[in-house]
Amino acid sequence: MNPAPFAYQRAESVQEAISLLQEHGESAKLIAGGHSLLPIMKLRLAEPEQLIDIGRIAELRGVRRDGDALVIGALTTHRQVATDPAITGAAPLLTETASRVGDRQVRNRGTIGGALAHADAASDYPAAILALEATMTAQGPNGTRQIAASDFFVDFLTSALQPDEVLTEIRIPVLPGGTGWSYQKLANQASGYAIVGVAALVTLDGDVARDVRIGVTGASPVAWRAAAIEDALRGAALDEAAVTRAAALAGEGVEMLDDLHGSAAYRTRVTRGLMQRALLEAAGRARG
Repeated sequence: MNPAPFAYQRAESVQEAISLLQEHGESAKLIAGGHSLLPIMKLRLAEPEQLIDIGRIAELRGVRRDGDALVIGALTTHRQVATDPAITGAAPLLTETASRVGDRQVRNRGTIGGALAHADAASDYPAAILALEATMTAQGPNGTRQIAASDFFVDFLTSALQPDEVLTEIRIPVLPGGTGWSYQKLANQASGYAIVGVAALVTLDGDVARDVRIGVTGASPVAWRAAAIEDALRGAALDEAAVTRAAALAGEGVEMLDDLHGSAAYRTRVTRGLMQRALLEAAGRARG
């Protein structure tokens, strides 16, 4: 299927992109790699009248260290996120997640900022971004603001970005020593999207979990932190029995998706299984 007709403009700077967004209002959409927006345009699930291309704005690319934080430009491609040594050293969970995004073509063209701004319930990044407690920087006509990951994913295909704002960078706190990670995913074989994806971070003090963070994507209309399971495991020895008991809480109080890719009951079972696998692998990496 072809998308609805649209006009196209290329922005040469963030400020120009903001000005164009103000000019065209909610009928406009930003595009960079296009691997999140174009598929839903072809399905007529989105019909923007104006596309504003920000793909050549150099200031939105690259990775740098800023004190105790890693700063990733919004136009950094999935492949760059998966291979950059600075990310591998400071946030290996994000490296592992990026390597599981789509296929090679998608990873070469798609961008982390585009995927996050799109806020697709089946995207891989939200699980890791929540577990990493990242902060998104948005720039608009009134300047810049910081949006915590816990506030960023609002609803299905809806982020906290305002219609006239541009996501410019993602800031990730550097993980403490003794932290293990894992991203586990049941992928849709046709698209590569996550039917369920679970990202886990475990920081150990000896055999005891000093900190546990779990993000879940794909299972529900909005990515979420598994707070009840985190609370159940903090201060506990992360053996298989403890992890199995805690993972049984997965899905409680969460509206699970029920669609052609899997029923709500199926997604609940898969979430529990992937959570056990992710937590045990993260704990093993933290020990080793």
